Amino acid sequence: MYRISDYRDCQSHGPIIAERVWTAWWQDSGLHVGDVAEHLKDMTNPHALPTGFVAHDGDVYVGSAFLIHCDLEERPQYLPWVAALWVEEDRRGAGVARALMQAATKRAAELGHHTTYLCCEQNLETYYINCGWTVLERNVGKHDLTVLTHSTKT
Repeated sequence: MYRISDYRDCQSHGPIIAERVWTAWWQDSGLHVGDVAEHLKDMTNPHALPTGFVAHDGDVYVGSAFLIHCDLEERPQYLPWVAALWVEEDRRGAGVARALMQAATKRAAELGHHTTYLCCEQNLETYYINCGWTVLERNVGKHDLTVLTHSTKT
C-alpha cells in the first residue's frame, strides 16, 4: 500500500528523490546530485511552482513527481510540466505513476493551469496515452522527445 503526499510534508525523502532524479536524468549533464537536492528546496512554497509529490509507504519511498515551470528548453511557452516521474522498480505496475501524475495535474488545475505538459522518449508514448495524455508533438529537441498534454476539466 502507498499514499501520495505533498513534498512539503515529506521532505525527509529529499535525499533519495535527488539521487533517483540525478541518476535517471542528470548524471551525464555536469550537474551534481547536490544541485538536484538544492532544487528541491524550491518545492516548499505552498501555492506556487515548482512543487513535488511523494508516493510512500509509511517511511519507505515508493516514487515521486514534480510539477515545474518548464521541462523542455525548446518549448518554454508550455506551462506547467509534470517532470521527473519516478517509481521504484519493485513498485512499478501498481498504478503509482498514474497516481503521481493525477496529483500533479490536480495541483496544476488548483493553480489555474487546466492544461499540463509532459515529455518522454518515444517508446513511452503509449503508456502516457493510456494514462489519459494526448500527443502534441514528436521529435522535439536533441533527444527527439514526444510532448504530451493533459487537460483537466473545470
